[in-house]
Amino acid sequence: MHKINPAMQECIDNCLRCYSVCLRTAMNHCLEAGGKHTEPAHFRLMMACAEICRTSAHFMLIGTGHHKHTCRECAEICTECAADCEGVGDMQECVDACRSCAESCRAMAA
Repeated sequence: MHKINPAMQECIDNCLRCYSVCLRTAMNHCLEAGGKHTEPAHFRLMMACAEICRTSAHFMLIGTGHHKHTCRECAEICTECAADCEGVGDMQECVDACRSCAESCRAMAA
């Protein structure tokens, strides 16, 4: 059985939390708020962030060394998403989840 070390488990947890928060925020808060919350570039970035987080968690869970590649990209997208959500405003939970995920993914990619 594939053994997951504590740092990787924390990264998986952060990725799954970010996936959940980004998807829930986009589909509920952003769609209901409208305006800059639903501008195509912002909304696509949130969807990309949710998906790369889910994918990175999946790669770590299945035990493939390729997780380093997805985690590197995940850290980059999460950092961009956090900055964009902060700029749009009223999405602090998403900003915090993205920053935590970016930090742990950066460590996993190293």
